[in-house]
Formats: sequence, C-alpha cells, structure tokens
Amino acid sequence: MSDWTTEIEAKWQKRWYDARINEAERDSRPKFMIIFAYPGLTGYLHVGHMRGYTYVDAIGRFMRMTGHNVMFPVGTHATGNGAISLARRVERGDSKTIEYLKNNGCTDEDLEKLKDPLSVVSFFNDVYIQQYWKRFGFLSDWRRFTSTVHPGYSKFIQWQFRKLHDKGMLFQKPYFAPACIECGPVAVDPSETDLSKGGNAETTEYTLLKFKCEDYFLVAATVRPETVYGQTNFWVNPDVEYVKVKINDEIWVISPQSFEKMKLQKDGMELVGTVPGRELIGKMATAPVIHRDIPVLPAKFCKPEVGTGLVTSVPSDAPDDWISIHILKKNDEMIREYGLNPEMVKSIKAIPIIDTKGYGPLPAAELIEKMGITEAGDPRLDEAKKLIYKDGFHTGVMNLNCGPFAGMKVEEAKEKMKQMMLDSGEADVFYDLSEEVICRCGLPVFIKKVPDQWFIDYANPEVTEQTKEHCKGMHILPADYYNNVQGVLDWFRERACVRQGNWLGTRFPYDDKWIIEAISDSTLYPVYYIISKYYFEGVINEDEMTEEFFDYVLLGKGNIETVAKNTRVDLDTLYNIREDVLYWYPLDLNLGGKEHMTVHFPAFLMNHAAILPKDMWPRGIFVNWYVTGKLGKISKSKGGAEPIPDAAGKFGVDALRLYYAHIAVPFADVAWDEDAIVTYEARMERILRTIDSLKELNGTDLKDIDAWLISRMNTRIDTIRDCMYEYDIRGMANEVYFEALNDMRWYMRRGGSNKKTAQKALDIWVRMMAPITPHIAEEVWESLGHKDFVSIADYPEYDENDSDFGAEISEEYLESVIDDIKEILKVIDNQNAKNAEEDPAAAPKVPGTIYIYTTPMWKMKVQALAKEMLGNMRLPALLRPAAVAREMRRSGAEDDSIIETAFDAGRKAASRMLTIPSFTKAVMANNELKKRGKESADFARKLAEEFNRKSDAEIAKATLDLNEYEYLKEAESFLASELGCDVKVYSADDSDAPDPQKKARASAPKRPAIYIDLV
Repeated sequence: MSDWTTEIEAKWQKRWYDARINEAERDSRPKFMIIFAYPGLTGYLHVGHMRGYTYVDAIGRFMRMTGHNVMFPVGTHATGNGAISLARRVERGDSKTIEYLKNNGCTDEDLEKLKDPLSVVSFFNDVYIQQYWKRFGFLSDWRRFTSTVHPGYSKFIQWQFRKLHDKGMLFQKPYFAPACIECGPVAVDPSETDLSKGGNAETTEYTLLKFKCEDYFLVAATVRPETVYGQTNFWVNPDVEYVKVKINDEIWVISPQSFEKMKLQKDGMELVGTVPGRELIGKMATAPVIHRDIPVLPAKFCKPEVGTGLVTSVPSDAPDDWISIHILKKNDEMIREYGLNPEMVKSIKAIPIIDTKGYGPLPAAELIEKMGITEAGDPRLDEAKKLIYKDGFHTGVMNLNCGPFAGMKVEEAKEKMKQMMLDSGEADVFYDLSEEVICRCGLPVFIKKVPDQWFIDYANPEVTEQTKEHCKGMHILPADYYNNVQGVLDWFRERACVRQGNWLGTRFPYDDKWIIEAISDSTLYPVYYIISKYYFEGVINEDEMTEEFFDYVLLGKGNIETVAKNTRVDLDTLYNIREDVLYWYPLDLNLGGKEHMTVHFPAFLMNHAAILPKDMWPRGIFVNWYVTGKLGKISKSKGGAEPIPDAAGKFGVDALRLYYAHIAVPFADVAWDEDAIVTYEARMERILRTIDSLKELNGTDLKDIDAWLISRMNTRIDTIRDCMYEYDIRGMANEVYFEALNDMRWYMRRGGSNKKTAQKALDIWVRMMAPITPHIAEEVWESLGHKDFVSIADYPEYDENDSDFGAEISEEYLESVIDDIKEILKVIDNQNAKNAEEDPAAAPKVPGTIYIYTTPMWKMKVQALAKEMLGNMRLPALLRPAAVAREMRRSGAEDDSIIETAFDAGRKAASRMLTIPSFTKAVMANNELKKRGKESADFARKLAEEFNRKSDAEIAKATLDLNEYEYLKEAESFLASELGCDVKVYSADDSDAPDPQKKARASAPKRPAIYIDLV
C-alpha cells in the first residue's frame, strides 16, 4: 500500500498547493487561527514531533470544513546557539555529527554549506517545510512562514521589548546565571532550547562556611546553614588534591572543580597552591558561629564536584555524617592509618539542635536505625537526608543548644543565621546547578555572575492578575492544566531575558551588546504571522517596520496618513495589515508540548496581557504529551529516532496521522510502536476494501436497515462535533475509523444493498475522514465522482430528518440479543471443554435450535404505566444533549440553567423517581394486572428499582416502542446465519411455543428469554 499512498500523497499535495486552498485571506466567514509552538532549529526533527503537529492540521482542517476561514501558519525558532554549535561541529568534522546528518539524508554538498550558522538555519527551514510539514499534507499558509532570525521578525521583537519597557516590566540587577564557558548565559528549563542535557536542573544556593585552620580557611558548602550549632567535626576526602585560592586577604582551601565554578562568580580569585586531602586529616579547625575547634576527619563521600568538596559534620541531622562517624569509631585500622587520636574520635557525640515533629532529639540516628542502614554509601541515605531536611524545615524548631535562635522555627532561623554569618564574615555564598548541564555546543554549563542582567518582571501584580482572570474564560486543555495554570502564573517570576555571547537572535533595543534569549523572543509571535506575509512577499521591508508602524497595525495608535508618511508604507498596505490584525486576532488555539506548561505558555499569556488590548488576548491552549522511545523522551539533538521521511515512506502519511490521532489521548505519553502503526495501515486497507464493496451495491429496495445506517451516520456526525468542541481528536478518530466502519459492515451483513443509501453513507463517511487522513479521503472522494476537494467540502451536519432513533435502538436491541446468545454459547463451549478433560470419549453438546421468547404483553403494560408516570422524555434532547446545548447557544439562549440542563440530561441519574409503593399501587389498580397478583407487584418493584438507577436517556431508550416479536421474527434467518444454527422466535404469550425449561416466564421488555436445545 505504501507505494500507492506515496503517489496519491504527492498528487493531492500538489493539487492543494496549486489551488492555494491552504492560503488564508480575510473574508466574511468566521475566522479560526491556530498554531503549534514553533520548533527549535537544532537539527532534524523526528517522528515524535509530528504527533502534536498533526493535531493542529486535523483541527484546522475540521474547522475549515465547518465553515471557518482558517489560518494555520508555521515558523522555526532559530534563536540561540543551536545552529552555531551544529555549524562548528560540522566545520571541525565531528564524526558523530556527520554520521547523524548523513543518516538523515544530508549530502556532502549540504555538509559544506552547514559550516555557516545562517546556512544551517536556511537548510533546516527548507527541510522542515518540505520533508515534514508539506510531506504530511499540512494546509499551512506557507507565505506566512517566519524564522526568529529574519530581520523583519527582529524588528517586531524589538518593538515588543519597547512595549514591555513602557509597561515598566524591564529592569536590571546582578544575576547569577547558568552560562556555557564558550557561548555565554543559557536558559536552563524543560524546553532545553539552549541545552543538550540538564533541562530540569535547578540553581542551588550554598552557604560557604569558613573554618580557620592554621593560616588558611577550610571552606565547606552547605544548604543547611541553620545546623551550624550541631557541628562536631569536619570531613575531607583523603584522595582529593585540594587547591589553595587567595581571595581578598584570605586563603581558601577548596576542590579544583569548585574553584573553576567559583571564579565565574567571584572577582579576584587567585590560585596559589595545592594541598592533598590526606595532609589535612587530623588537623583542628575552628568552626564558625560556635567557635569551637573540631577535628578534620576522612570521608570519601565528599565529592569534589559537589559544593566545595569539603563538608562540615552535623551528625544529629545528617544521616551521612551519623553513619560515617559510627563506622569510623569502630574502625581502628582507619584511625591508625590517618594517625588520629582514638579517644578523640570515640568521644565525638552528636549535638541535638532541632526539635522536629515525629522525631526524637537525634533524627539522623533514629531514621538510620528505622531504615536498617549499616554502611556508608547506602543509596537510602539520600532518601533519609531529604526526608529529615523536609520535615525539619517545615515542622522543626531550634532547641536550647542554638543560642539566640532557640525557639525559632527552622524556616525562619535558616535565613537569619545565614545572614548573621555573612555579616560577620564567617560565611559567603556560592551557586551551583543541581545536576550536570550541557550546552548545545557540548561544553558544560556553570553559574556565572552577570552584574547588569536585564529581566522581564513576570511578577508584575497587575499583569499577573489580569492574566489569571483571563485564563478563567480560556479553552485550556487538558483540564488539569486549566486548573493548575493559576498557580503556575502565581509562581512565575522574573526571567532573565537577554544574554551576551555567541548567539543568533535579536539585538536588545536598549543595549545592543545583548541578544534577546530564546523564550523571551517567542511569546507574542503569533500576531507577527499576520504581518509576515507582507514581509515574505516583499510588500514591506525591515526598514519600514518601525515602532510607529507596529504601534499602528497592532495597537491602532496614530493617524494612518502620518504613519504612512513616516514609515514610507503605502496607505493601502497599512490599512490591509491593520484590518488583517483586527480580523485574525486573537489567536484561537496554541498547541505545544508539556514542557511548555511552565516555560513558554505563562510568558505567552503574560506578554499578551501586558502589551495588547484585552480583545486580542488568546482564546485557547492545547498541551500534548510526548512520543517516547524505549528509553524515554526522544530527543532530536541526540539522534536515535526514526527519521520522518523514512517513516512516511514505510507506512504512509495517513496511517501515521491516524496513529497519532488514535493511539492515545493527547494528554498521555505514547511509546513509538511500529507494530501498532502497521495495524493502522491495515485498518486503512480494510476501510478501502469496505468502500469498494459499498460502491458495488446496486439495489433499489429500501429496508429498515437503510434507515438505520443513515441515522447511525447522522448520530456519529453529532458525536464527532461534540468531540471536536473539546478538540478530542482521538474521540473523532474512534467514531470515523472504528465505529463507522463497523456500521458499514453491519449494514451489508444485515442485507443492506441500496445504491442510494450506500452513496449517501459514503459521502458522509469520506468527509468525516478528511481532517485526519486527507490524502486517502481525497482519492476516494474523486472516485465517487466529485470534482472539488473534500478538504474544502462542508463537514457533515446533523440532520433531524435523517434521525431514526427507533431504527437505531431496534438494531442495538438485535445486537444485544446476539451478544447474549453468544455468551451462553461460550458457557456451553467451556462446559464441553471441561467434560472432555474429565472424559475424553465424551461427545460435545452442540446447539440444535435456539429458542427466543419475547416479553409478554402484561409486562409491556407495566412498563408503559411506568413511562406514563415518569412523564414524556424527548429522546433527541436526551441522546444528543451537547448538540442541543450548542444549538441553543447558536439561537441566542442565555439562560445557563437551561443550557446546562440540555447538556446534562442524558448523563444524570433520572431526576424523576418511581417510588416503589406508588408505582406498585398504580399497577395493582389496573384490573388486568391485578389479576396476576404477586407476579405483577414483584415485576413493578423490580422495574422501579431498575429505572431509578438509570439516566433519563437510558429510560427513554428502554421504553421506546418496539414490537420485539415481529422484529426478531423478521430477523430469524439473519440470526441463524450469524449463530450457525436454527433460530426460532416466539412470544411469551404463545401458549403453544415449545418451552421445556419454562424460560419464557423470565422474559422482560428488551430482554427476551433464551433457551438453547443441545444435541
């Protein structure tokens, strides 16, 4: 199938783009503007990216077919060092990079070009458009394509920053920023825009404690300055060669690794010597604050890359310290090896300092004993440390050993004790990253002091509150993110927005030594897509895109004649751009990966609120999860993922689009599974075979099953529209490619053969497919004789005249009867298997005749009485509540309670109750039913209990009039062919019906009794 699909993909893509159905111009239709967060341009994309992208195209196609004028622009995010680092690796002939590029189809000629960063951007811009987005048939307006390094885009970003400055949201202050030693400051966040590793790292603030030892200071780093009153000794790694560093008038001893990091944060650090850790052991050092001399002891858990590689010991609250002291005291050989005084070591006792809820005076000892830890290096020590720290910080109170801080809560004492030590000169501050972070260029990232860093103030209370309030009315998916976004916005604070170094991007308008960083230049950009067409086509150039130009077209400020004169942009162009902005904005939906929830989306929302008028603030956010590999998230920068063109050629684009749409809800990670994709490819083949069979039908007779099929498709239309109200792509795919296929096959199994019915059903079905599998849909649409594109045909609409709920429920009843009989046959098969195990010679029992007994009339009368007492329930409103609500809104209904009732009627438990006493009384008041005595009363009670558990919709379906006997009698031959044996249908009222086991008495409305005669 793949060769055929490749041909039709190319065929229809060419036709779409030649006909320019993808291009968006304002007109009288309601508009819909949708984007996906543009990808960082750091290399080839992979199959994982296409999941979210295809959602956007499918939603856009659906909205186009439902009468909307759709703008779906795309772009690339080239800001940062991704293109620069790739160009450098190519230039120096890095073998892994060359192999990666060639494996994705890069030629030697291409490689020569890729030595230049801007050529990298141009090259991958073309790859993304041609090999990915066009290859998948996206109806994107290619005239609006932009990249963040285009000069026109830079002009827009500079305007954006001027508006933030005018709003008072830009400020400067010293900053300790993550920085690559080669590229300069980088952003460390889950998007990993600047990174190849470590996006989840956090900045850790260490308090540097200075211990006087001879003519230098041993400097320990701690995250718990509040524990200094519990210090008993000092730890040094005997295997580390420490360095002596002069800073001001002091000599510090620290690890070489910490020196390399620290000199980026502190001025005037000078390396003056080294000292082996082994030589420090046994010395005495004066601890800060307590001013006691404590011994220096050996500990190999002191990692030179963590903190300063030197550690102060507080065994009362630090599990590592407690276990290490405990082990050392018992290790006479180690004490002798390091020349330690045994009595001194064994006299070390933990000093209680914190009263923590749920613990005794020595939490570390208590928890170690509880966890059964007996050795240093036990991985559970980290767990114990985190637990004690968390509990102590939140519930702890400093005890009487802590001098002036006694009685103070730990969370309060921590900052006060740190500040006291800083003021006295006994401490300093040092910043590090919580895990290894690697820049895109491959070099490590450290924390560096930037004395004059610019920030965007995302803590601005006015903008934060406006954004939070706006979010309440937005369409944000998933629901969890809608509920959590308020907290995210409260948490969102100042963001360093510029950096110096070797970067691609926009120069900061207030000081061009700075480049605006990658997240900060990708927040307001959707509105630029409206303008980008004019730049792309050369109607305007970057010199004309002044602050006055953007003020007018985006904010409506200024006089058009004056703006035209000052910018040299002609009046018609200015008018058209301004009208385009007013027509297309706000953005209706922004889709991005889950890494954007705490990085991109908050900034996206707050920049809109800070700069644009309220009626231009975004309407929707859609967060999709990842496609993962066997080892977790697939990363394009690390290779190892299936190339997009290879996957498209192997499976076909539409099979892949269906896989992405249906394999799981968008809000769950999906493992890339080629076996699963093969099943979707097979499903498309099965659908095509079914379509061919339907096209061959040429009957003229109309049967009940014809009304059923058209009604069934009509109901599916309604369900799909409900799904797409919530952008439920998976729900839509399930209806179109699974349930509708079952409908078509059932129709033919039931003897349906009417040509007009088949043509009408196909016309609906193919239009249903067009958003998700557009290439195959177009091919089938053409084969049905249509001359236009299905991609711009009207999506099927619910038609009240086509609905026949009676036919649907009747056929549903027939299927339920078949299912019940199959369950009984399964029990018989299981019994035969059991008998064969017990007696291999035993002959299996097989069905001879299946007898079906439909409900007696008296039970129908009881049900009719129940229906009468409950009152009329309008079936259409109950079975399609969301659609009814939509129609009410369209017609101008403003009563929320009425709309809510329409929405919930079919989902709520019955609001009208059948009380057992009153219903039984009503039944017994009927003379005919009264004659049956207890039998009638028992059935009345049972029916009331059943109906009281059902929703209104379920009751309405159960009580729909249906002559069960005639319906099943007419279907006898069908039932026989389905079940492979004779089937006889009788009414339970038929006294001559064969009923050897008296099954007929058990029949009830819509639940016939069944007896299988075994031979």
